[in-house]
Amino acid sequence: MTPDQLFRICNLLATAGWIILIVAGTRRWAAGLITGYLIPLIFGVLYIVLVASQWGKTPGGFGTLPGVASLFSNPWMLLAGWIHYLAFDLFIGSWQVRDAREKGVPHLLITPALVLTFLFGPAGLVLYFVTRTVYLRRW
Repeated sequence: MTPDQLFRICNLLATAGWIILIVAGTRRWAAGLITGYLIPLIFGVLYIVLVASQWGKTPGGFGTLPGVASLFSNPWMLLAGWIHYLAFDLFIGSWQVRDAREKGVPHLLITPALVLTFLFGPAGLVLYFVTRTVYLRRW
């Protein structure tokens, strides 16, 4: 399997997770089991395998921006970095759904934040916090 093929598979899995989260997020199994546990766990294991199998095969590291660029010149390490984002963004989206449910924020109100988290990670988290704060009228 090539890095590009695995990239496509991971993107499909992540997209399926986000669809589940947005459409069925009010169901406890969606944000709890599937998108908050199972899919991020799969991504986490895959990330570990990729990093463990590729570490040291490419110069670079995390100490400088040029070092990161050099490290990610290896397509497998670049894929590992992408999987890192997929796992953490989905995990954060799942947390948003669970937190909103716990605080009584309607799921429909947080849907834009979920979409933004899917596309732009931290920007969606900021929108979620703004939405929650405005709706609850407290931090």
